[in-house]
Amino acid sequence: MSQTFDRIDRNILSALQRDGRMSNVTLAEAVHLSESACLRRVRQLEETGVIAGYVMLVDQPSVGYPSDVFVQISLNRQQGEDLERFEQAVAEVPEIMECYLMTGECDYLVRVIAADARDFERIHTQHLTRLPGVARVHSSFALRKVVKKTEVPVRDSGTPSTR
Repeated sequence: MSQTFDRIDRNILSALQRDGRMSNVTLAEAVHLSESACLRRVRQLEETGVIAGYVMLVDQPSVGYPSDVFVQISLNRQQGEDLERFEQAVAEVPEIMECYLMTGECDYLVRVIAADARDFERIHTQHLTRLPGVARVHSSFALRKVVKKTEVPVRDSGTPSTR
């Protein structure tokens, strides 16, 4: 369920998404609040779960994973217990960065990071095809990243606009 955000909440969320290490003093100045009022707002956003956590972003190629591979996975069955077993197992594979339950031609879409084609072959053989209930795996290497965003746009009402 989405919340309603005022201009100050939106500005706080935007600023912290750009720099999660920003000090409260700097943030308060940026959003034109006193330090104590700013800290109260941030704590409220944390307590309500709007701010889900703070992370550091690592440059994949710098740590040996220049390749993104998008993998469509279909299961033998789509019963609740089958989906649950698959989802628990997929969470244990370190190179799987994202996994989405899908509608359409496949059951899951997974983003895997790899050093190169040989490394992906290892991941495919040792992990992907051994996940519970897997019937079919279809992989596509990304040639290059065009856009990758980490900042979620925050609107007045917390809901998408109807433009």
